[in-house]
Amino acid sequence: MLRLPGPLVTVDWLHRSLGDPSLRIADVRWALSGPPGRERYDAGHLPGAVFLDVDTELATPGAPTDGRHPLPSAAHLAEALGTHGIGDDHVVVAYDDASGSIAARLWWLFRHFGRGSACAVLDGGIAAWADAGLPLTTDEPSHPPATWTPRAARDDVADADAVAAADERTLLLDARAAERYRGEIEPIDPRAGHVPGAVSAPWTGNIGPDGRFLSADALRARFGELGVEGREVVAYCGSGINATHDLLALELAGMGDGRLFAGSWSAWSSDPARPAATGPRP
Repeated sequence: MLRLPGPLVTVDWLHRSLGDPSLRIADVRWALSGPPGRERYDAGHLPGAVFLDVDTELATPGAPTDGRHPLPSAAHLAEALGTHGIGDDHVVVAYDDASGSIAARLWWLFRHFGRGSACAVLDGGIAAWADAGLPLTTDEPSHPPATWTPRAARDDVADADAVAAADERTLLLDARAAERYRGEIEPIDPRAGHVPGAVSAPWTGNIGPDGRFLSADALRARFGELGVEGREVVAYCGSGINATHDLLALELAGMGDGRLFAGSWSAWSSDPARPAATGPRP
């Protein structure tokens, strides 16, 4: 079976690996607004890529206080992956058109269910592929169904109560845009602001002008300035998607793996009993 070089792969590595029977490529494009990911996939995608829907396959329905993208159960994810021909004998490279901020959700789910070494994110996503002059296709692959077996889930999820009870030993990272953290805008969730005590850590700070991840040294410097050293990290965003980018960057920096507040701000702000802070400070 093909071996991934790590949680991040380059366009060159992926291009060289095309045609390996153990490789699967997952297009997970999604956005709050604009054309749906499926439409963008149909208009052109990487050769051999299948489309995974963030809303229905990488999340499951729940109550408002569960957030907009509750985590899928192991069985739900296994069924979704197996339907697309992703099984135990495959490695997966996920990509998006948002510098990995969506693709990191699939990588994190693999890690959460004990299969982290079998999934990686394409650094730079579809833009990097196109910049390299490599072709896209509208052909959809037809992989036979497969069996994907999750392992014991890791203890890397925090709920709202755990976040509320966090003390100085825990660092809450808010991966949303700084203006949403400050409460100046709120495009979708019930209230504006951030979880009291959280530090603003927009996921965009993990990437350079080329849309690719910063070096490990640069990421370590960034997270060091945010106060990560010696503390447990819990990351959140709007609904538990973009926060996984901060967690991937944390791993690339060699600074631990952190936990995900899965419900994120969409869950927190849906509960009127939870306080909200505004402004630039925690």
